[in-house]
Amino acid sequence: MHDLAITQSPSTTPARLLRTTARWMVTFIGFPLGGLAASLLVGPVDNLGSALLGGLVTGSVLGAVQVWGLGRRRPPAIQWIAATAIGLMVGLAIGAAAVDYQTSLAALVTQGAIGGIAVGAAQAVVLRPRLGRLALAWPFALAPIWAAGWAVSTSIGVQVDQQFIIFGSSGALLVTALTAVLPIVINRHNPTTSMENPS
Repeated sequence: MHDLAITQSPSTTPARLLRTTARWMVTFIGFPLGGLAASLLVGPVDNLGSALLGGLVTGSVLGAVQVWGLGRRRPPAIQWIAATAIGLMVGLAIGAAAVDYQTSLAALVTQGAIGGIAVGAAQAVVLRPRLGRLALAWPFALAPIWAAGWAVSTSIGVQVDQQFIIFGSSGALLVTALTAVLPIVINRHNPTTSMENPS
């Protein structure tokens, strides 16, 4: 028992896990903030140009907030922000076009799944050096999670017919809670020496 106490990793203690999760939960604000900034710039997502630019802006804001939420042991900040921005830009453009810019529940769930897998694939490239093959599961996790984010926002009566770029705060809270495993896994797979990463 004594040996187990000595070898326990600080990143797996209950207090550390609680702090890591609480910090990540704050990042839900990146979704509505990014969506608001993009909406002010491009308006509704009703064509390819607005989807591309809206996704890029929203993804940049979201990625920057998530960098903070991942803490000091995060992947390289610039790479994470760029991956999130490019992933959402591509995912939103493909997803919105695939459903012909419609805003029904089925359409937005489909759009969300496509956006989630695109963001997840881009972020997985950044995660691969830290997590190895485990990173390949990330896009397949984000697809249903982002679909659920749109389902929640639509179901509670958010005026999705205004063709928002991203789901609202309710969906963002769900998505953030369901992805809280990410910083925990990164902490467990990332040695203490990675804190010296200048990024």
